[in-house]
Amino acid sequence: MKIQGPNQSGFNPYTKQLKQQADLQQASQRQDKLEISSEAKRLQEGDKIQASRQSYVEQIKAAVQNGDYKVDAEKTAKKMMDFWS
Repeated sequence: MKIQGPNQSGFNPYTKQLKQQADLQQASQRQDKLEISSEAKRLQEGDKIQASRQSYVEQIKAAVQNGDYKVDAEKTAKKMMDFWS
């Protein structure tokens, strides 16, 4: 007796489900993208230290380390009072 039903070779009843799973895998493999606007790039440029400011800070650091830097207490107190009032 020869039995040949609807499940012949090359026929897969789950083809539709396999295709859906493959599509889901492709969708999950997408990568996120980050784009920075020109306005944000311009704002980041402002964060860079200017050469003149850097040299000024280095001079003050050197003066503090050598003990040559003197703080005017009255001027500091006045600035603090102006800030807090």
